[in-house]
Parts: sequence; C-alpha cells; structure tokens
Amino acid sequence: MLIGATLGTYFSRQFLKTIFLVFATVFALVYTLDFVELMRRAGDTEGATAPLMAQLALFRTPAIAEQVMPFAVLFGSMATLLQLSRKLELVIARAAGISAWQFLQPGLFVALAMGILSVTVYNPVSAFLKQQASDMEAKVFSNPVQSRDKPIWIRQKSLDGQAIFRAEGALQDSTTITGVTVYAFDNSGAFSQRIEAKEATLHEGYWELKEARVLSATEEPHSYDRYQVSSSLQPSEVKQSFTNPDAVPFWNLKETIDRLEQADINTTAYRLHYDILLARPLLFIAMVFVAASVSLRFFRFGGVAMMVLGGVAAGFMLYVATELMAELGAAGIISSVVAAWLPAVVGSLLGTLALLYQEDG
Repeated sequence: MLIGATLGTYFSRQFLKTIFLVFATVFALVYTLDFVELMRRAGDTEGATAPLMAQLALFRTPAIAEQVMPFAVLFGSMATLLQLSRKLELVIARAAGISAWQFLQPGLFVALAMGILSVTVYNPVSAFLKQQASDMEAKVFSNPVQSRDKPIWIRQKSLDGQAIFRAEGALQDSTTITGVTVYAFDNSGAFSQRIEAKEATLHEGYWELKEARVLSATEEPHSYDRYQVSSSLQPSEVKQSFTNPDAVPFWNLKETIDRLEQADINTTAYRLHYDILLARPLLFIAMVFVAASVSLRFFRFGGVAMMVLGGVAAGFMLYVATELMAELGAAGIISSVVAAWLPAVVGSLLGTLALLYQEDG
C-alpha cells in the first residue's frame, strides 16, 4: 500500500533536505582541501593566483564529490530516520497503522530520483568541468602530461603483425604517449621485439617513437633517435582513448565505446564506467535500505550509538565490495555488468533482508 500524499511529501522533503546537507558539507570540505593543496602546489608559479586556484578547485571538486554521493545518501537517510524517530514522528506513524515499508517509500523515491539526476545531469556537468580543469591545470603548471591512475594500453593490428603499447601518460590534446613500451608480434603470432621509447606519436599510418631502444631475441639491442612502427589506427580514435572514462559525459560514453571498439582499442574501462553509472540509482536505493536496517530502533530502547556505528560499518563494507568488484571488472576477470550491478543488488537484498527480520520477525 502506498503512503498518503501529505505524509509522503513531508517525509520526502526531510530525506531530500538531509541528504543535500550531507552532500553539500562533503562538497565544501573537498573544495577547501583541494584549494589548500593547489595553493601549496602553486608556490611561486607565475600566473597561479589565488582566484585562479579557487576556480580550478571549483572545477575539480564536482568529479571528486561525485564519488561520495552514495555515502551522502546513506548518512543522510540515517540522519533523517533517526531524527524522525527522536521526534516520535515514526512512533505516531506506526500508531496510525503505517508500516516501515510505507514510510520508507518517500526515501526510496528520493534516492531513485537523485540517482537518475546524478547520472543524467550531474555527471555530464562534472565530466565537462573535469576536462576544463585538466586543460587549465596543464596551462598553469606547464605540465601537458595527463595524470592517470593506471597505465594506457593500446592494441593494434597492422601489415607487420600485432603490437601492444603500454604508456605511463599522454600529452594533452595530442596523439602522443609518454614512457612507452611496445611488444611486437609477427603475423604468425610469435614475439618479435620489444621497444622502449621516451614517447610515441601516432601519425597517419605509423607511430613515430623518439629515443627508442629496440630489443630482440636474435639481435643485439639498438638505439634510435627516431623509430617508426606501422599502424592502422586513426589518430582521432586513439586521442579519445587517452581520456579518463570519468572525464567523458554519460551521454557520450556509449558513442565513445562503439567508436573505440571499431578501432580495436580496449574499452573495458569505459564500459565499466558506463555500467557503474547505470547501476547508480539502484545503489542509492540500496543505501536507503541499509540506513533503514540500522536506524529504525526507538530512542527509548537505547543503543543508538551502536546503530550509527553499524550503519557506518555497513556502508564501509559496501564501499569495499564496490571497489573490489570494480577492480575485478577493470582487470577483465569478471564482466563489467556483474562488477557494476552486483554490489547494488546484493546491498539492496541484504538491507531488505535485515529490515524484514526487524519488522516482520
């Protein structure tokens, strides 16, 4: 049975207000810490003024704060339910014949709506601002190399056979990768040579490697100022693959994945990020169920501190599970769909099970 419109609106407003306050607090904290760190990095850098660092921190913060949205939903929902319980509003609702499943409906609706909006509206904005921040940071600190959490891997096929490129970074707005190691194979699939280079730039039909050292099992190592490796990849496609997945807006991810797959470029990270965004509304719902399972005890029964600690522990365990599944998905051990959806599904089921045990015995 659905909850009444008046009471449902009141509960929804309470959930929305508290979740927003928690997220705003985290956003302000992240912004302040990032601004202080940027000012420390700026030092005597010419042009790195305080207003510019404040703008740069503002552009970087939305993408960072996006990662803590599920916990804003969790702690905001816990705070809402504890507040309603402390003021005896939940007691009155139960006395009026309203079950826990009914007065959780507004919270679930708010979580679902926030999840959809965070994917369709907030994510494109934060991705755009992150890209702007990367460009601004490269200009201010004269560091054109894009920072990446993981190495860049590129696989290609050409007339000479297959080759796998591993790079430590990439230059902004270019097809140049740095810290390059190339593993080359002939047309029969046998390993032919390994090439180490300071950087490599993709042109039409070939890679140009600078300060290259070629190692082969049949010949002595040779060093070259310039060395070429044939390629069938398109520069525009490879340039897109250098962009971090979280810097690509949600609405462009599917197109980016299809384009990179046509170029035979590994899209595991992009597909995983896409599936994680699709699963986010369900993850938010799971957070509400987890919050409800530890926050519906009446204040007069005591044990509130232990309930809050249990909610924090449950949120931390769900976070660890999410990160672990993401790592497994990024490594290709499990599919991106399983890696993205399993934590949200399991979290929802466990929260529902705990709530069923409390409410229905």
